[in-house]
Amino acid sequence: MNRTKGDEEEYWNSSKFKAFTFDDEDDELSQLKESKRAVNSLRDFVDDDDDDDLERVSWTGEPVGSISWSIKETAGSSGSTSEGREQMKGRNSFYTQLPKPPSTYSLSSFFRGRTRPGSFQSLSDALSDTPAKTYSPELGRPKGEYRDYSNDWSLSDTVRRLRQGKVCSLERFRSLQDKLQLLEEAINMHDGNVITAVLIFLKRTLSKEILFRELEVRQVALRHLIHFLKEIGDQKLLLDLFSLPFSAEDSAHVQDQYTLLERQIIIEANDRHLESSGQTEIFRKHPRKASILNMPLVTTLFYACFYHYTESEGTFSSPVNLKKTFKIPDRQYVLTALAARAKLRAWNDVDALFTTKNWLGYTKKRAPIGFHRVVEILHKNSAPVQILQEYVNLVEDVDTKLNLATKFKCHDVVIDTCRDLKDRQQLLAYRSKVDKGSAEEEKIDVILSSSQIRWKN
Repeated sequence: MNRTKGDEEEYWNSSKFKAFTFDDEDDELSQLKESKRAVNSLRDFVDDDDDDDLERVSWTGEPVGSISWSIKETAGSSGSTSEGREQMKGRNSFYTQLPKPPSTYSLSSFFRGRTRPGSFQSLSDALSDTPAKTYSPELGRPKGEYRDYSNDWSLSDTVRRLRQGKVCSLERFRSLQDKLQLLEEAINMHDGNVITAVLIFLKRTLSKEILFRELEVRQVALRHLIHFLKEIGDQKLLLDLFSLPFSAEDSAHVQDQYTLLERQIIIEANDRHLESSGQTEIFRKHPRKASILNMPLVTTLFYACFYHYTESEGTFSSPVNLKKTFKIPDRQYVLTALAARAKLRAWNDVDALFTTKNWLGYTKKRAPIGFHRVVEILHKNSAPVQILQEYVNLVEDVDTKLNLATKFKCHDVVIDTCRDLKDRQQLLAYRSKVDKGSAEEEKIDVILSSSQIRWKN
């Protein structure tokens, strides 16, 4: 229909719609463009919110991100429920039918289809007056994101998702080559949690022989597997693992570790029985706080010195047997035994530990760790002052002896040392530190009044 110029101007001026112009910065199309940019800038936050609905699984029950977390694989996403498929169906639909509300729609309406009062109206509201409106549920969401739910992702994408703690099935990696490439990708990521998660998958899907063969040339993965097996207590596989061929310089250490683990298994079984029977006094008074399995050699020695100190050398749990079997140096043995026996307040055992006899039968105190260390350990375990004074007196360096005696209030040692040094001023200074009217003050007064001592000052 032909219209005159006047009619056309009247039509445009009287229309309820506004003509599109590029200069109008306040029109709703510009608002929609701004909304899209805002949505894109907030996509990371939106994705994080969506991921919160996904299940995260750890092999120890600990939160994802702890040192021992891993992903529990599902077979081909078989764990997906019909409800999850319905959610995906809702995600992939481009428009959602909503009734026309009396209020306007928020930014979230453009990608979630939900209303919120107080925000601007969408462009479709302005261009249509039909009862039902259509809204875009997700603006700017890349189609690549939906690959995660169909297991269609690359090796790098898989490792990236494992690192982020997202649900990820590894079942599609079926060939040995694919599995080894996945392991290499995890190692290159330098993330121990990812490496552990992949190793759990390989342990379940590969034979022991193939797994061990491949780990021989991947020492980083091998160390993570050993740590994982220790945590879950898989003793049998650990023993098999220690039979792997190692380099000449490492073979002795590996053999020692193998022998120690065998020894720990025997001790653990025996002590568990003794503890449960309740017939052994040491286990009744001091119940075990943890298993001895997979503990370091020093911890095992401390355990033996604590629970099996008096056993003969012929038993596996004897401290002396452990010392000889693993060639533990005297210094390390004495330090560990002292800590264990002092904790039990077995002062006679402590005394015997440092008492030696010469070929003439004379006894002498000797400490390979130094008597100053002995005093510190004894004080830490609340040894009586009389015992402390005995070992403080055995410290050879005079300054160290005075410092220790003053620190631990071994008054007799301080007084006698000052007297032997003929240091009157230091003795007078120490007199002010003892209690008034005490035996120590009286002893100092007697020494100060003695005419037989030629004082240096």
